[in-house]
Amino acid sequence: MMMSMTCHNLEFGRTGLDLVACGCSSNASINRFLARNQAKRVLKSVNGGGYGPRKLLCCRRDIARCRVVSTKNPETLLDGVPLGNSPLLDVKKEQRIPISVTNLFEVVADDLLTLNKNLQSIVGAENPVLMSAAEQIFSAGGKRMRPALVFLVSRATAEIVGLKELNIEHRRLAEIIEMIHTASLIHDDVLDESDMRRGKETVHQIYGTRVAVLAGDFMFAQSSWYLANLENLEVIKLISQVIKDFASGEIKQASGLFDCDVELDEYLIKSYYKTASLIAASTKGAAIFSGVSTNISELMYQYGKNLGLSFQVVDDILDFTQSAEQLGKPAGSDLAKGNLTAPVIYALEKEPELREIIESEFCETGSLDRAIELVKSCGGIERAMELAKEKADLAIGSLQCLPQSAFRLALEGMVQYNLERID
Repeated sequence: MMMSMTCHNLEFGRTGLDLVACGCSSNASINRFLARNQAKRVLKSVNGGGYGPRKLLCCRRDIARCRVVSTKNPETLLDGVPLGNSPLLDVKKEQRIPISVTNLFEVVADDLLTLNKNLQSIVGAENPVLMSAAEQIFSAGGKRMRPALVFLVSRATAEIVGLKELNIEHRRLAEIIEMIHTASLIHDDVLDESDMRRGKETVHQIYGTRVAVLAGDFMFAQSSWYLANLENLEVIKLISQVIKDFASGEIKQASGLFDCDVELDEYLIKSYYKTASLIAASTKGAAIFSGVSTNISELMYQYGKNLGLSFQVVDDILDFTQSAEQLGKPAGSDLAKGNLTAPVIYALEKEPELREIIESEFCETGSLDRAIELVKSCGGIERAMELAKEKADLAIGSLQCLPQSAFRLALEGMVQYNLERID
């Protein structure tokens, strides 16, 4: 019963789009959007600066076309959203180049610079030890993906209602989201007894467990204070639920270690709690502060939820396919701790030997390596890739009610960037 109350609009079945209807087509495959997401530069504005109506040019790398979209004279509107097809121009086919997060976030680079400057003052200089601990993880090479998504959705939805610039609520939301994410990482590393995070020593390794726990608690408290000062009850409830979901996810994970009977839906619910909940709240909160309709803000929630789930599945695949140097932590570390993820769950359906090894908790020398080998040979990786792509399709479908812009293209690009991590 508690699970049904805390899962907001969760529908983890692998068939059907769990989207609120907005009048746009949501059944298109991600393959129809690959080209746009491969853009060398996410979008090029032909009419100059600003965020009002303009013509937009998006070069598409993996097919011989280029899409030209005019938002000045839309044929049809839904809540201010232009719909319909745009003309296509033939251009020379170019070789596909992997998507760069730096390029994707270029359209909100100034927003991220402002965020980085503000984070230090928001955490609070009156707590030098806690600030030092927080700085350790702030500077550990993160991409600021969550606040970047806040800015991208904020600007994409602001265009719908004619906002020329972001408001203070948009910016404060991005800062709050990054603080909550950072606090959760500090606590996660303590619970998982992780020594490394993004190739650097974790906070508790340097300052001890006591300081790490206090630093995480302090950042949760500080973010909650700033959240309350936004004075928007809907967003306050949304973000407060995320903090509750973090705890639920950790409890669910701890209670299911080495459980070979875990089902895929349970894994997805845990992944929602631990990863997708924050991303979904980030994207929906940004839309709410833009003042768009309930339908569109709900679709932004669905985008964040499914991107987050796809992101977690990819992370779990990489735990088996990348080296310790690439991961910044030992390969197969989740499996070693008894945390069974999508590749393992799928492999368990085909390989009885894998169950025996896991239930023995890797008591024999070489048993972990054998288990990893079985996961790879039984199709666990491939089936998990399919799951990640299914969630990516849902995320892309949620964006179809946004007007064409640099920001929508970057949001689509984030979905494809995530999938490219396993190419």
